[in-house]
Amino acid sequence: LDIADINEVCFEDYLDTKGMPEPDLLIRTSGEMRTSNFLPWQLSYTEFYFASCLWPDFNTKELDKAIDAFNERQRRFGKSE
Repeated sequence: LDIADINEVCFEDYLDTKGMPEPDLLIRTSGEMRTSNFLPWQLSYTEFYFASCLWPDFNTKELDKAIDAFNERQRRFGKSE
């Protein structure tokens, strides 16, 4: 592989998520406010929702809250207002 051939598309071909769309929403439970290096390349324009409950307690009511919060956001995908 020549260094001149390395670009975004080439790089993405080596990821486990090759061919999958980037996530629109990441839900992090347990009150932690970090991604812990989870999908750093794919999360550039992902919206984050931090739930204080632990994963076993994450239920449909909590999911509805996360979706409601997501739906209230104005997504700009890196563009300024």
